[in-house]
Amino acid sequence: MIGNKYVMGVSYLIYKQVALLLTTCILLSGMAHAQFKEPNRPDHDALPYYFGIHLAYNNTYLHPSKSYKFLQDDSILTAEPGASGGVALGFLATFRYDNRFEFRLNPNLVIGGAKYFTYTLKNPLPGEALTQKKTLPSSIFTFPVQVKFNSDRIDNFRVYLLLDGYVSTDLMANAGNRNAEDLIKLKKNDYGVETGIGCNLYMKFVTLSPELKFTYGMANLHARDANLKYSSVFDKLQSRMITFSLNIEQ
Repeated sequence: MIGNKYVMGVSYLIYKQVALLLTTCILLSGMAHAQFKEPNRPDHDALPYYFGIHLAYNNTYLHPSKSYKFLQDDSILTAEPGASGGVALGFLATFRYDNRFEFRLNPNLVIGGAKYFTYTLKNPLPGEALTQKKTLPSSIFTFPVQVKFNSDRIDNFRVYLLLDGYVSTDLMANAGNRNAEDLIKLKKNDYGVETGIGCNLYMKFVTLSPELKFTYGMANLHARDANLKYSSVFDKLQSRMITFSLNIEQ
């Protein structure tokens, strides 16, 4: 059971990131066209490998599955995870297979984000607010192994699709923290798949690649404790992330 507020929040995040990707592609393609007299670095596609820097802004949230206790017990009326923004810095290593396919490694560190949960209580205790917000800081190291499918290059522009699998670890996960008794607890390790779309804009000295990526975690991150009221309402929590990045490559 997923609330309308959660669905609307995710829809807004997708809309915002798509708008950001389109705006960046239009601006950068205009710059590439302004430079166009002849194709920049026409031998780039023949390189067996090349490297780059990954700069990104992302929104991380958790996809919830409510437990039977939430459905049976009305002490908590609503329980919704929220999204927060973070930034990522990483490294790119791309290996050419042929004109269509490339393999790419993209280890990166996501910092500055936080996972939070908003609860509405039916009968709050004296001195307790009706709405409670529990925030968990997060810093995630993730290692995707990606397959990149390229379109034909047209002048200084090319579109590509991404598919990958990844493993990650949350360096600030609190599942083993005994001092977090009033907080929901999350496991540190995750794995999943990602899909994405981007474009290569070949400049005179570098390639700029704006990219939009959707991350679907497959592990259950919830270290459920039936004795904690803020934890017992959830059964599963799986990570989701929407990332807009600008890759600067050789």
